[in-house]
Amino acid sequence: MSNTTADKTPKAGDDQDLGAAGAQLSTAPKDEAPNLPALGVVGWIRWFWRQLTSMRVALLLLLLLSLGAIPGSLIPQTGIDALAVEDFRDRHEVLAPVYDKLGLFHVYSSVWFSAIYILLFVSLIGCIVPRTWQFVGQLRGRPPGAPRRLTRLPAYTTWRTEAEPEQVREAALALLKKRRFRAHAVGDAVAAEKGYLREVGNLAFHIALIVMLIAFAWGQLFKYEGNKLILEGDGFSNTLTQYDDFKSGNLFGQDDLDPFSFSLKDFKGTYEPTGPNRGTPRTYEADVTYSVGAYGKDETATIKVNKPLEIDGSKVYLVSHGYAPIVTVKDGKGNVVMDKEAVALLPLDANVTSSGAIKVMDGYRDAEGKKEQLGFQAFFLPTYGGKGSTMVSMFPALINPMLALNAYHGDLGVDAGIPQSVYQLDKTKMKEFKDADGELFKKQLKIGETMTLPNGAGSVTFDGVQEWAGFQVTQQPASGWALAGSVAAILGLAASLFVQRRRMWVRAVKGADGVTVVEMAGLGRSESAKVPEELGDLAGILYEQAPGAPDDDTPESPDSRVVPAEGAEK
Repeated sequence: MSNTTADKTPKAGDDQDLGAAGAQLSTAPKDEAPNLPALGVVGWIRWFWRQLTSMRVALLLLLLLSLGAIPGSLIPQTGIDALAVEDFRDRHEVLAPVYDKLGLFHVYSSVWFSAIYILLFVSLIGCIVPRTWQFVGQLRGRPPGAPRRLTRLPAYTTWRTEAEPEQVREAALALLKKRRFRAHAVGDAVAAEKGYLREVGNLAFHIALIVMLIAFAWGQLFKYEGNKLILEGDGFSNTLTQYDDFKSGNLFGQDDLDPFSFSLKDFKGTYEPTGPNRGTPRTYEADVTYSVGAYGKDETATIKVNKPLEIDGSKVYLVSHGYAPIVTVKDGKGNVVMDKEAVALLPLDANVTSSGAIKVMDGYRDAEGKKEQLGFQAFFLPTYGGKGSTMVSMFPALINPMLALNAYHGDLGVDAGIPQSVYQLDKTKMKEFKDADGELFKKQLKIGETMTLPNGAGSVTFDGVQEWAGFQVTQQPASGWALAGSVAAILGLAASLFVQRRRMWVRAVKGADGVTVVEMAGLGRSESAKVPEELGDLAGILYEQAPGAPDDDTPESPDSRVVPAEGAEK
């Protein structure tokens, strides 16, 4: 009995001898050079289609898509941060017009990015459809019969046995089926094939890419995302005018907003009091009451970080937290123009040192009765370090709150029709209140303390602190399909990489001396040690059922290479 041998993979010229057995072990399309002299309009269209649906073009388009996404990550995008885009235009007067022409401020909706996206989509579909039909045809068919000369295959073994050829073929057929080969007897041999999962994984990977592309496009076109800062006790209704900022996909309409509302009842935040993680949040929870539709029943829920409230197709995330000092402002005659109003300030650091602006826009008159507007630049520290310390909070919780105010009067610019941030003070038309030394009038206040403005201009009282929570409402259609596609792509890629498709043949015929000659050969899609090893294992088992005949003096054929097979006895 001969040892299993592994020769180099058969050359293309040998396929004529191998016949159907030497056909490709995959459904990958073959590259065919176009017959240029015969090409007409239809011929060029076919040639272009072959190139578009080839693997190299699909990989090239995928690379271009990845490269095209780089400027979308590095350059500010109009749909994400319009203010950053305007700031970029102000700072780069020469470069900005070039970016506009190239569509780099809206990469994902630009013509060139959409063209790459669509071409990749068409390429994948054009590649998958014919390969799928071809693979279905292979599954419905049977493994090809044995080639005329099995010795040309990369893995080969042979021995002589006294068993009848029919017995050997029946034993081989049963053995191969037991090893989960698709096997059948054809002529004087048994043909078997295994590893179809490789092609299934390959097709699944490409189909999953299409699913991911569709899901991504659908999500980008119909998504929306909005942010809203809500004080404790206040509410929110899911309408466009209620959002502090809002962005959406190109095909999103206002009617696509899910009808719901919720109110913030209480916010709870706890922090590590000591140790190296001092000040690190332990819990962030927002207790809300929500209802769906105009007449929906009120329900309660607790929103935590990374545990959003899901309402229909929308998700409500808890994304930020801060403080809103409560102030009372009186004018020069003692009239209240701002009555215990909570003004939200934005955090600057992990210990919630906050800043913002307090604006008195209506109802204020100075000591002489003249109409004016007041503005206060505000800094808030939930835990003040004490007199002489820096204006930085020592801890994020409300332990020793302090409010520092810088006072201005004049025109806030809110009546000019130009939008401005509620957290910033436009000092263009404002004048500073001066103290006795002629410096900017400012004061640090604890809860209950009052700052009296110079020249009888009024007063500001720090009445307390209210907490606020920032919420992000998002809707990302087809996100479940994108997740399913990514998982399927990973599994399909793993199958196509680690499963090897291979074929086995067992031929048993009577020799010239009446002794049965058994030949076994294997062929894999690529060179691998697995095919010879598997062939040796199968040959060892079959050899036990059809042991070798006693040696005789009959001259051996030049092609027989008769040595004991791996795992078999001499």
